[in-house]
Amino acid sequence: MNQSEFLKKIKFPKLSIGQMIFWGVTVILAIGAFVFARALTSCWDTTPLPGRPLPSCANGSVAPVQLDDQGKPIATSELPPPTPVVLPEAVLPPAWDGASRINILFIGLDARDLGQDGPPRSDTMMLITIDPIGKTAGMLSIPRDMWVNIPGGFGYNRINTAYSSGEGAKLPGGGPVLAMKTVSQFIGVPVDYYLQVDFNVFTDLVDRLGCIEVHPTEKMTLDPIGSGLDHVVITPGDRKLCKGWKVLAYARNRHTSGGDFDRAKRQQEVVLALQKKIFDPAVFPSLIAQAPQMFNELSYGIHTNMGLNDAIKLAVLGKDIPRESINSKVIDDTMVTFDSVILGGQNASILKPISDKIRVLRDEIFTSSGPLSPLAVPYGSTDINLIIQSMRLEEARVRILDGTFTAGLDQRAGQYFQSQGMGVTQVGPADTNYSQTIVIVYGPKLYTLRYLQIVFGFTSRQIRFSPDPSQPVDIEIRLGSDIAGSIP
Repeated sequence: MNQSEFLKKIKFPKLSIGQMIFWGVTVILAIGAFVFARALTSCWDTTPLPGRPLPSCANGSVAPVQLDDQGKPIATSELPPPTPVVLPEAVLPPAWDGASRINILFIGLDARDLGQDGPPRSDTMMLITIDPIGKTAGMLSIPRDMWVNIPGGFGYNRINTAYSSGEGAKLPGGGPVLAMKTVSQFIGVPVDYYLQVDFNVFTDLVDRLGCIEVHPTEKMTLDPIGSGLDHVVITPGDRKLCKGWKVLAYARNRHTSGGDFDRAKRQQEVVLALQKKIFDPAVFPSLIAQAPQMFNELSYGIHTNMGLNDAIKLAVLGKDIPRESINSKVIDDTMVTFDSVILGGQNASILKPISDKIRVLRDEIFTSSGPLSPLAVPYGSTDINLIIQSMRLEEARVRILDGTFTAGLDQRAGQYFQSQGMGVTQVGPADTNYSQTIVIVYGPKLYTLRYLQIVFGFTSRQIRFSPDPSQPVDIEIRLGSDIAGSIP
């Protein structure tokens, strides 16, 4: 199955309520900054805080009047204190120190599932990283059909089922927390917060801001959500979109040559266009003046586990991050293989990750200089000293199985690889004989794999990716007769 056939085969939702969650990075920067300047500390209710809102807040000004048995209003002083709403400790992340790198997952829900029996799946996932010290940020879009292992005993499935699994099983923190854990395990970085933003909040925000600039590369039809609006066709080039529904339709459109991969790029394009608009010196002062009203009107559609103080810190920081310091990337068709499985008795198209390529992409986004661990080595480098150094720092767990007729080869290979700095944890016989050595990759250990390719010339046919976090090792080397003469 080639890429075009695969993209045509996927059935995309016609409508994605909440899918514009990626706007959350802009909304939290904009609204957070506004409220920091005025009214946030007194009116915050996105996450629980003790006490009552001030009368000037929306919550205070529109609270319903309570009546006694005779129908007379009850004085506020006579009312019992409200029952405090407290999130379970398992849901609350530790307080952010304002200096450490933080990662935020934006989740959008699948409109096809809303209003139906059972919890919804996620439609959009974007992982945002912010480095307060370096004043840099990054965005990584994750395809909804990515085939991953969902923690908690749910097994392998599309990544968009993590949210519904967490909600259905009523886990602590529900769908958002299980989605956070799934993305953290898949990408290999911690996820500190989640944020959901209703797409109505997004359209309202764009209508208040005015026109933003976009740059479509193909002819597109913008389909409106709701009635009373006509379809709009836009052509390639520099374009201005001045209505919230048009920007929403532009970002959610999947009907271009790259399908979902193109959609992810457009989402990131709009995020950056909104950031530029919000912090435009000609616009920002007027938004500050509207802060209390905007927050009262838009906060209904924001759901997050981020606390008040952390939102303030993030808002202040976001204004100081320049566009050129935001690294936006998409997991695209070069980093996956196209496959299909049977789900619910029906054939389903999936994307299987190519672990080493996704790791390289991750390291470009989530670190200030090079990968998290080990040190950066450009993929394709043949500098054996750098590769060995990186392999050692990676600390991969390696199992060696002897599939040859050479007595003691597994022991000799284990000692040799250990002398090179490889973390050999198991040696033993293979279940059968091999003419060619086979390398099984259970975990994303790029540099150990690169070492084996450079030193022993293993081809792609000899390398098999089989992601499995339950394995006690990251890489398994099944020795074949082709390698016997290369082991001292």
